[in-house]
Amino acid sequence: MRHTTLGHSAVQVTGLSFGAAGIGNLYSPVAPDQATAAVDAAWDAGIRYFDTAPHYGLGLSERRLGEALRGRPRDAYTLSTKVGRVLEPVPDAELPADGPGDDLANGFAVPATHRRVWDFSADGIRRSIDDSLARLGTDRIDIVYLHDPDHHEDEAFGQAYPALEKLRGEGVIGAIGAGMNATAMLTRFVRETDVDVVLCAGRFTLLDGSALTALLPEAAARGKSVVVGGVFNSGLLADPRPGATYDYAAAPAALVDRALRMDAVTRRHGLPLRAAALHYPLRHPAVASVLVGTRSADEVRDAGEQFAREIPEDLWAELRAGGLLAEDGTEA
Repeated sequence: MRHTTLGHSAVQVTGLSFGAAGIGNLYSPVAPDQATAAVDAAWDAGIRYFDTAPHYGLGLSERRLGEALRGRPRDAYTLSTKVGRVLEPVPDAELPADGPGDDLANGFAVPATHRRVWDFSADGIRRSIDDSLARLGTDRIDIVYLHDPDHHEDEAFGQAYPALEKLRGEGVIGAIGAGMNATAMLTRFVRETDVDVVLCAGRFTLLDGSALTALLPEAAARGKSVVVGGVFNSGLLADPRPGATYDYAAAPAALVDRALRMDAVTRRHGLPLRAAALHYPLRHPAVASVLVGTRSADEVRDAGEQFAREIPEDLWAELRAGGLLAEDGTEA
């Protein structure tokens, strides 16, 4: 599997990477042994870049990922987490009499024993990283992303980014990034700061090329890297059918129709649509890795198998000819 160095850092990532939100009980519980098996399957598939965040399961994802990686040589893999949400215990006096309840309102099937507090201050960044180091059981984090700073722009640029820059200089972290679903602020990070990488979720897929407008050209021009998440747009590109989800809501009929037409093209080439969806972002020179969220060994193995397949240039040409793929940022 290919390895790419991020921006001007020394940090490397594999072309396919493991998103650990699922093993943090995203939407439904994942057993501890199932979580470990998913990480083991990723390792067996050649994946060496693993991404998590305090937000994922109120720290459960970080703890599980750290435990699953503990027996691996630390220099053999790249680990990223995120800052911007600090986890604070809910005082016993504030817990309901019948227990803490669950965190499903935030998407995770875990007890709501902690609350997330937005904090992009310099002190908050350092505290968040210290907490993550403890949960992960490691002495360093290779990449730290500012996580969803959409409504905290001034603080993210004025306090959080300078704090990360200082930590990078101290060697506590290896690379600085920002991760969001929208492209405008990510483009600003690329233009105005010395970030090494940005994590762009859902905005450079077979159905959404909005990252091509400014973010990807800016990153390529400035030698910055992009990690692309959400390549299936939450489901439609993994399993195109009526009733599928697109960006975590019911997919509009027009997008379902487009996905089904794409699926017909890829099937003519002997490939499922999800294989093309995995490969598509890496056609752009600024993209270093595709981040896939998985929650089981079977899902990881399937992603690895699809990623290992060859995608013929004729397939991309046929998608373009059918008006299904207007551009992809390459000259092919």
